[in-house]
Amino acid sequence: MSFEKQRWLRTALQLKGSVVLDVLPRSLFCGFFGLIVSIAFGQGIPVSVPALASLIPNIVLGLLLVFRTNTAYDRFWEGRKAWGKLVNDTRNLARQIWVTVCEKTERDRIEKIEALHLLVAFAVTTKAHLRQELADSELESLLTPEHVSKLKTVTNPPLRVAFWIGDYLQLQHQHDRVKIHQLVEMQLLLNGLVDCLGACERILKTPMPIAYAIHLKQLILLYCLSLPFQMVGNLGWWTAPVVVLISFTLFGIEAIGIEIENPFGRDPNDLPLDAICETMLKNIIDLISLEPSINPQDLSLITTYEEQQRNARS
Repeated sequence: MSFEKQRWLRTALQLKGSVVLDVLPRSLFCGFFGLIVSIAFGQGIPVSVPALASLIPNIVLGLLLVFRTNTAYDRFWEGRKAWGKLVNDTRNLARQIWVTVCEKTERDRIEKIEALHLLVAFAVTTKAHLRQELADSELESLLTPEHVSKLKTVTNPPLRVAFWIGDYLQLQHQHDRVKIHQLVEMQLLLNGLVDCLGACERILKTPMPIAYAIHLKQLILLYCLSLPFQMVGNLGWWTAPVVVLISFTLFGIEAIGIEIENPFGRDPNDLPLDAICETMLKNIIDLISLEPSINPQDLSLITTYEEQQRNARS
């Protein structure tokens, strides 16, 4: 047996990350109900009603389930795109801060490193904010104790972190360490981070309409409980196992939709936000270890000279 076949079989039999344990009790309940119908049929009670097959058309139930699953996956994929953009904007903003901001004193370099740590803190606080958790332990290595204590008093910590980053950029411009066009470009990247936060909040705070969720559950349950009456005349004692199999399939599809519609939690099928934040921290550490080929102050002088030349030509 090849490695791919072994992997396929392990995946098919894997319980972690699946919805088997969630839907199995419901499926067994429907199978038990089918067993009762089979016993009644064996006792001569007229419980076989094949006409119930038209009670809920298969295509209607199938379309409802497909719509439910597709809607949930759209939310999952939109959340992944938002975090992908957050990672890219963070890398670009960190690179521009590290290369562009002039260092006139040793304190300037320390503040630059603190600003890069703020970028990682934005991702960490966004993760905790979406999970409605506290991230104090993760932030202690990124922020000063004063900043950590301030974040405990606000309702939207990532927005406060974004304010600190913007305040740092504006301060560098006022001290003539960043030119206006550089400030504008970095502010656009910072705005992109806040946009990613808003996109994730929109996904989190826009759940599936409760009326639709209730109606779909009612239809699935009604369909599964009507199966024994449709099948018992032809299947006899095989009715219960077949009902378990069919109900397991339907309940499983619905449970998958519920599992992935909020992609920011800690379930096995949610986005790996912890790993994403760790990767961002490693990227920032690697960036800090690099030295620009040209000093930011020399780059500023070159930029000033180019601006003077353009003004003279105009």
